[in-house]
Parts: sequence; structure tokens; C-alpha cells
Amino acid sequence: MTRPDTAQRSLDHWSEAGRAEMQAFYALATEDYRQLAAARDWAADLRRHAVDGRVRLLDVACGSGRFPAALLAAGLPAEPVVEVDLLDPSAFSIAEARSVLAPPFVAAAEHEIVLQDLDAPAAYDVAWATHALYALPPDQLAAGVARMVGALRPGGFGVVAQASARSHYLEFYEAYRPAFAPDATPYTDAEGVAEALRAAGADVGVQVLPYRTGTADRAVVEGFLQRCAFDDTVSLERMEDVEPLASYLRGCRAPDGSYTFAHEAHLITWEHP
Repeated sequence: MTRPDTAQRSLDHWSEAGRAEMQAFYALATEDYRQLAAARDWAADLRRHAVDGRVRLLDVACGSGRFPAALLAAGLPAEPVVEVDLLDPSAFSIAEARSVLAPPFVAAAEHEIVLQDLDAPAAYDVAWATHALYALPPDQLAAGVARMVGALRPGGFGVVAQASARSHYLEFYEAYRPAFAPDATPYTDAEGVAEALRAAGADVGVQVLPYRTGTADRAVVEGFLQRCAFDDTVSLERMEDVEPLASYLRGCRAPDGSYTFAHEAHLITWEHP
């Protein structure tokens, strides 16, 4: 039987059945969003792009709302009001993201679609996609990114945060695929997203954010890595035994058995002319 490709594998795991795996993943991956929240003055960005004291925001591939949650935890002020349209092909994800919103965020419309099906020309003050575009199929990347660029009003602010080709998420998946999913499409990296944004007319700036995450808890490591591959059928022991993934994981493992994963996120921003 042919296994589903990367985009469908991702969608299948955004479900109530995948909650335990998701929680193990965020035991480490919450740091991705803390890094983003600390990377710039988001309150100033929102104030600068508000219209009549309000910001209309498109949260692309909103997932479980970890970026708004990280901004709230970092003390984002209650003004301006941010009206959030949640876009995701998963109804589960939209419900999860909606549940974490608190002032200044106010849930607005829901779009249970993929980005490349968005039809909202020049509608938003701000649009962001934070660690959200990895499974966007390569042959649809340009169209999807163009829809995001086109959704911003003149003067609107765009943000994409994505791991680079040198980051754990991309390197892990490349080591995982040969033995466990040889026909699966590779993840989209930050470099490819930036190139697609430029092709869509965005004059992007790129801020590089290196950081590390890790734990000695093997159950957390297993759940984290299973989520990185959207595959809960392969145990950590199996990952550690089958090449080339075994070699990659040896490079992440300390003599005491603990794991540390090296990340490099690119925070890509632009303003719509």
C-alpha cells in the first residue's frame, strides 16, 4: 500500500487521536515560538499596522495557536485589538488555535482550506505563517506564497518563520525518509520560502535565529521525533537502529543518553508596497 505523502501525513496527525504525540512534540517545540516572540518588538509591529485601533490578521496554517500563545506569555499588551482569521485545512487545528486566543487577540473568521485556495485580495493588515509551511507541496509553494502576499493590503506586514535547510526539522526528515518513507516529499525549507516570496514581489528581510532544544526523557524524545516525521509507527529504538537516521541521531545524543537538537529558524518579514 502506498503511504500518504507529506502534506496528507501532516494533516492526518492534526487530530484528537494525535494529541499525546502533539503534547510530547511541544514539550520541546514550544521553544520555537518563544524564540520568535523574543526576536522583535511585535507590539510595535501591530501598532504600526493598525487601522482605527484594530489589526486584521491572517494566521496561515494556524496549527494549535502556539505563536499567539507565546506572544501572550511574553506580555503582549491589550491594544491594539487583533482580529484573527484562522486558516488551516484541519478543523481540529482551527478549534485548538481559537481556544488559546485572549486579548488583544479576538477570533474572527475561519477558513478550513489550504493556503493556495485562499481568495482574499488585499484584505489584511498583517499575515503570518509561523513554522507552518513545511508540508506545502513544492509544486504549489509559489502559488500559496503568492496568495499570502496578495492577501495583504497596501502597507500591510507579512511574516513567515521557517526552519532552514541546516535546522533539525529539515535534517531529521531527510535522514528519516530513505528508510521509512522514501517516496515522501521533502519538507519546504526557509530558503525556498524566501525565494518564492521574492518571486511573488515581496522585498523580504531575513533574521537568522539559532537555538537548541533537548531532554533526557526518552518518551518525550520519541513523541517529538514521531511528530517531526508525522509517523507514530516508528519507535525511538527503531530510529536509533536504522540508517541513515541512526547516524543522524547519534550526532544529537550525549554519552549520558540525553538528546540535543540544533535549530536555525529564519524570521522572514516584508511590507506590501
